[in-house]
Amino acid sequence: MIRLEALNRTFQVGDESVHALRNLDLQIESGDYVSIMGPSGSGKSTLLNILGLLDRPDSGRYLLDGTDTVTLSEEERALFRRAHVGFVFQSFHLIPRLSAADNVALPMILAGVDPEIRRKRVQTILRSLGLEDRASHRPSQLSGGQRQRTAIARATIMNPGLLLADEPTGNLDKHSGEDVMNTLESLNAQGITLLVVTHDPDIGRRARRCIHMDDGGVASDRFNASTTPDAV
Repeated sequence: MIRLEALNRTFQVGDESVHALRNLDLQIESGDYVSIMGPSGSGKSTLLNILGLLDRPDSGRYLLDGTDTVTLSEEERALFRRAHVGFVFQSFHLIPRLSAADNVALPMILAGVDPEIRRKRVQTILRSLGLEDRASHRPSQLSGGQRQRTAIARATIMNPGLLLADEPTGNLDKHSGEDVMNTLESLNAQGITLLVVTHDPDIGRRARRCIHMDDGGVASDRFNASTTPDAV
């Protein structure tokens, strides 16, 4: 599913070169559930941006479903991203003037999906996430948990194989955060590969595999005992 080989990314900050990723090697299997943790500046966000095809490495290879994404043109990357990757962010990034249904439909509109097919798919996914009665509400009329579930619906409406969640519970209370994590985990149970970047150790422990980053590399990579079948 995901293979990173000798990945490097450096940013110029004033007169200083900051090595965000250093010769990073990583493999993640299809359908896996991985948390990515580490201190600020460890490279988590840079890694997530590269995995989501929002940024390119300076060197190395990133293979997603067998495709070397580093060699793709910008247009090819955009099309590949739309077909294969979904994003869930801490701040939701919903369009305020659009209803929940229209926010969810947006990726399909950009992809030129037939309006009737769009309507049916939006209705189905909102129902599955308990948002059917909120379809016509704008983001300001939704609770934090409802906004995040709307964002999850938008991220998965194109049936991506990879879902990247960046601090998905960071702006939520404990109850709403639990609902959102249950939603993400139910999608993972259906076969979506789920990567969650988090500072919350309780969230990190929920994943089957936890990767700790430090100084642009992998400091540790382990399976959580509570989620490993052999540990029962």
